[in-house]
Amino acid sequence: MTKFTDALHERVLVCDGAMGTMLYARGVFINKSFDALNLTQPDLVEAVHQEYVRAGADIVETNTFGANRIKLGSFGLAGSLAEINAAGARIARRAAGGRAYVAGAIGPLGIRIEPWGKTGVDEARDYFGEQVAALLDGGVDLFILETFRDLNEIGAAIDAVRAVSDLPIIAQMTTEEDGNTLDGTAPEQFAPELERRGATIIGVNCAVGPGPMLETIERMEMVTSRKLSAQPNAGKPRDVEGRNIYLCSPEYMASYARRFIQHNVRVVGGCCGTTPEHIRQIKQAVRTGPAEATSGPSASPAQARPKVSVSLAPPVPRAHKSRLAGELSRGKFVVGVELQPPRGFEADAAIQRARELKRYGIDFVNIPDQHRGGARLSALSLAVLVEQQAGIETVLHYSCRDRNLLGIQSDLLGAHAMGVRNVLLTTGDPGRVGDYPDATAVFDVDSIGLTNVVARLNHGADVGGQAIGAPTGFHIGVSVNPGGASLDEQIRRFDYKVEAGAEFVLTRPIFDVAGFERFLTRAAHAKLPVIASLFPFESARTAEFMANEVPGVQVPDAVVERMKAAPTAEAAAAEGIAIAREIAERIRPLVQGIQVATPSGNVDAALAVLNGLR
Repeated sequence: MTKFTDALHERVLVCDGAMGTMLYARGVFINKSFDALNLTQPDLVEAVHQEYVRAGADIVETNTFGANRIKLGSFGLAGSLAEINAAGARIARRAAGGRAYVAGAIGPLGIRIEPWGKTGVDEARDYFGEQVAALLDGGVDLFILETFRDLNEIGAAIDAVRAVSDLPIIAQMTTEEDGNTLDGTAPEQFAPELERRGATIIGVNCAVGPGPMLETIERMEMVTSRKLSAQPNAGKPRDVEGRNIYLCSPEYMASYARRFIQHNVRVVGGCCGTTPEHIRQIKQAVRTGPAEATSGPSASPAQARPKVSVSLAPPVPRAHKSRLAGELSRGKFVVGVELQPPRGFEADAAIQRARELKRYGIDFVNIPDQHRGGARLSALSLAVLVEQQAGIETVLHYSCRDRNLLGIQSDLLGAHAMGVRNVLLTTGDPGRVGDYPDATAVFDVDSIGLTNVVARLNHGADVGGQAIGAPTGFHIGVSVNPGGASLDEQIRRFDYKVEAGAEFVLTRPIFDVAGFERFLTRAAHAKLPVIASLFPFESARTAEFMANEVPGVQVPDAVVERMKAAPTAEAAAAEGIAIAREIAERIRPLVQGIQVATPSGNVDAALAVLNGLR
C-alpha cells in the first residue's frame, strides 16, 4: 500500500464507523468490555472490520478504544492490557487485508488528570504508553486518539506516542453543540495546541451530528494549517423501546462529508450510530468530489488565520480579598468557629449563633459542606445569610462531590456575586458517608482540580480559558490532614494545591501534636498561613469512634483513656474541652490561627477552648 502520509496528500481517506453500535446490534451487552472481545470473540470483531472494509473504508480502527489500564481494571482485566491491544491490532490487520490502513484506537482514561484531578500528567502518559507499546507490537500503521474532552489528557496521549514512535497521529476532540468542549475549551484554542504537540491530523468526533460538527470544522480551519478529520455521530439518538436509535440517514451523512472536504478535511468517517452503509455512502460522496459551498467562511487555509489567545487578568492582591485575607497577610493570629448548616431551611438559630460569635470577637465562621451527606441547608446559602444578617465573615467549605465542572463554576460565580470571598476547597466525602448510603456521587474533579478552577476564575478565565470579565477575588483555602496514613502522600497533594494557587491552610482536627509538628516541618517551604482545627470531644464514645472508625484521624490512646476516665457525661464534656484547650496552647506558637468545631452546635464549648488564646 501507499504510505499513509502520501495517500493523505493524494485523496480524501474514509475512516470506518462505529464499532460499539455494530457489536451491540449483534447481541453484545453494553455492560461488558467490548475490548475484551479481541480475546473472547475475535471472529466477531474481525467480521465487523471486514464489513467496513467492504464498504470502502480506507482506515479501520482497532477495537481498543477503552483498552487502557484504568478502564480494563473496572472489569478486572488490567493484567490483559498488552494481550488485548496487540490482538486488536492483529485482528484489524487481518480484516484490512492490505486494502485499508490500521489505526490504533486510544480513548480517554476515564479519570481526571491534573490540573483537574489527582492523577499527574506523567502518570497519564505512562498509562497511555502501555497501550501504545502493545498496539505497536500488534502492527498498526497510525494512531487515532479520539473522543477526548481534556486538552491536557490528549496531550499526554500524544506525548506517549511520540516518545516511542513517529507514526502519524489523528488527534480528535469531542465538542458540544456550541463547538466547544464540555469544559468550554474552544476550537480556536485546542486546534493550535494539538498542532503544537505534534498531531499529524487534527479533528473532532462523537457527541454531535454532522451539522454542528461542520461549524466546528470551519472554526478549526481558520486557526491551523494541519489537515483535519471529522467523524460525527449519526445525529442525536432517540430512545425507542429502551434502545438508542440514531436517525441520520446514510445519504444525509454523505452530503455532509462532501461539505467537510471543502474545509481541509482529509479524513472523514463516522462515530456512534454509523454503520457500513453510512460509510459506503460517504465513500461514494468523496469520490464524486465536493458539493457546492453552502455555508461557512470562504477563506482558504492558506489565508491569514487569526491567533486566538486569552490573556489572564492580574489577580486581586491577596491582602485585599477579604478581612480574613488581610489579617493573615499582616501576620495577625485569627480564631474561628465551625457552624453546621441546619436540617431543613430554617436558618434563624444558626444566624443567631453567628451574631453571638461576632460579639465575642471571633474572626470568622467556618461553614462545612454537608460532610455527613444529610439533607441540610446548603453551606453556600448559610454563608450568604450569615454574612448578610450576622455581619461576620465566613469561610465557605466548597466540595467537588455532586458537582460537575459547569455547576462548580456557576456556584462559585454566584457565591462571589453575593459577597462570599473566603473558600475552603475540598474533595468531599462519598455519598455513602451519611444518611443516604445508596446515593450516587459525582466527582468531575478533586480538591487539586478545584483549586485550579478557582485560581482560573481569580485570573478572569473559566476552565476552558474563556474570559469571564472581571476576575473573581476568592481567598483560596485548602484542607490538609496531618493525621493521614502517609505523610509523604499528604505533602505531595499539598504541594500540588500550593502550585495550583492555595493561599491559606485549614487542617483536619488535630489530636496528635507530635504528628502535626512533623507535618508543619515538611510543609514549611510553602510559607502559607496555617489555621489548625480542634474538636473538643463531648463523650468517650465520640473519642473511641473517631479513633477507630474515622479514616485519617489519629487520636492518641492517652486521649481516649482520659475521656473514658470521666465519671459523668458532664465531666466528659469538660475533659474534652480541657484536652482541646491543652492542644491549642501547645500549637499556638506554631500556627497563625485556630478554629474549633462545635459538637452538636455547642458554641459555648468552642468559646471555652478559644478563650484567652489571643
